[in-house]
Amino acid sequence: MRELSIFVDESGSDGLSDRYYLLTVVMHDQSDSIAESIKAYEDALRAKGLPNIPFHASPLMNGKDQYSGLDLRTRKMMLGSFRVFFRHMPVKYHTFAYATKQFASLDKLAGAMRRDIVNFLFDNLAELQSYDMVKVYYDNGQRSIAESLHRAIEYALSKDAVVYRSAQPSEYRLSQAADYICTMELTAIKYAEHTATATDEKFFGKWSDFKKGILKETRKKLV
Repeated sequence: MRELSIFVDESGSDGLSDRYYLLTVVMHDQSDSIAESIKAYEDALRAKGLPNIPFHASPLMNGKDQYSGLDLRTRKMMLGSFRVFFRHMPVKYHTFAYATKQFASLDKLAGAMRRDIVNFLFDNLAELQSYDMVKVYYDNGQRSIAESLHRAIEYALSKDAVVYRSAQPSEYRLSQAADYICTMELTAIKYAEHTATATDEKFFGKWSDFKKGILKETRKKLV
């Protein structure tokens, strides 16, 4: 039986208080194991004396939550290790980005998101229907995303072929990969609009460095 996993993450709030709302879907053919990649990543952390903390880009970059107390050099090394891990992951992704000022309400944004997900699924329908089972992993953190995902996926694919799983990012490296992508795509928008923060520049340097380096690497997996 062929199975496809879809891991979902977002950047932005249901209250539209953020300038942008991003939704990333990461697709992984379960026959292509990531066990060796995970082992190599965790071995690298151990060899460098770095803590094996579930990757979460925003707290890492800002030294918050589990990353509080870790200096900038250590956090840069941790991001670099995850960057290498992601580079070798057999995944594909797509990110939907929305400027929240263009939407009068959350319902309007959810409608646009649902339409875009449906279009994306139909654009890739032949490949998706080649799988016997599609498993969608999301932590249900944002009500609008959960509803849009369910409606769009069930519209495009057979309900009998789709299984939904609650996925806490701390439990799945692929959820962490979705978080990583969301951060890179949001950072690209900020650099392009000249709104990158001092923290962005500490981790990524200038726009040209970011674009030619980590962003180019990341987008090699873009669908």
